[in-house]
Amino acid sequence: MLRVALPNKGRLAEDVRELFGDAGLEVRARGERALVASLGGEFEAILVRAKDIPEFVADGAADVGVTGWDLVCESQRELGMLLDLEFGGCRLVVAARDDSGIATIDDLVGSPRVATVFPHLAQQFFEKAGKRVTIVPVSGATEIAPHLGIADIIVDLTSSGSTLRVHQLHEVATVLESSARLICSPTPSAQAARSADELAEALSSVLRARDKRYVMANVPRGSLESARRVMPGVNGPTVIDILDGGTYVAVHAVVAQSAIYRTVADLKALGAQGILVTRIERLMP
Repeated sequence: MLRVALPNKGRLAEDVRELFGDAGLEVRARGERALVASLGGEFEAILVRAKDIPEFVADGAADVGVTGWDLVCESQRELGMLLDLEFGGCRLVVAARDDSGIATIDDLVGSPRVATVFPHLAQQFFEKAGKRVTIVPVSGATEIAPHLGIADIIVDLTSSGSTLRVHQLHEVATVLESSARLICSPTPSAQAARSADELAEALSSVLRARDKRYVMANVPRGSLESARRVMPGVNGPTVIDILDGGTYVAVHAVVAQSAIYRTVADLKALGAQGILVTRIERLMP
């Protein structure tokens, strides 16, 4: 049984549970504070803090785990990355007060103090940039540090930058781009590796389907070449004869959600009938 470490709370935990549920691996726990949960017959979940998941996987307490890439890199543990889950996107940035006069890393002088929840990543970044700094580890509320005189600049996570602007801070440089990742031990057993790959493929199939729709329409035979351009599909549209042997054939294809409006309009212009658009739960390549 593959043991999967999952975040136990927060927005990341909600997104992870939704993804696993869509893949047929619903997280079933006995209560809100449960430490373990069932994911079906072949998988068991360990519900822990997102920050601790890299350690659980690296130490072998879990075979795979889902957490932010920023936390994986900060842990300094050797881990494998199986899949980018494409949510929880954010950036780890260097930020300074709006009145600091600091616009780029080159504007840093002396040995400025850097408040951060990510001391290892911050230290590595400034060393690579050739800048001497004094790291001030904090556990939260990093944005207030420059205003309290605790630090000159900060290294913190941001998505839209709105929180930084509220605290009269601006971005100076990007340290790391992060998102939720499916991680694994770098040296799994053969059985664990197979199960982990199967899990990654199941989750990947859900992610592929999320921005796709399945389109079906009865198209005039004489318009098939035009229909091919309108509905290219994954490997081209599927064309099926209708039993009445008439002038129409059924054309099916996978279409990007963002293109649905134009696709339907173009099909109608070709004289298509019985146009149907439906969601896709999973899509295998």
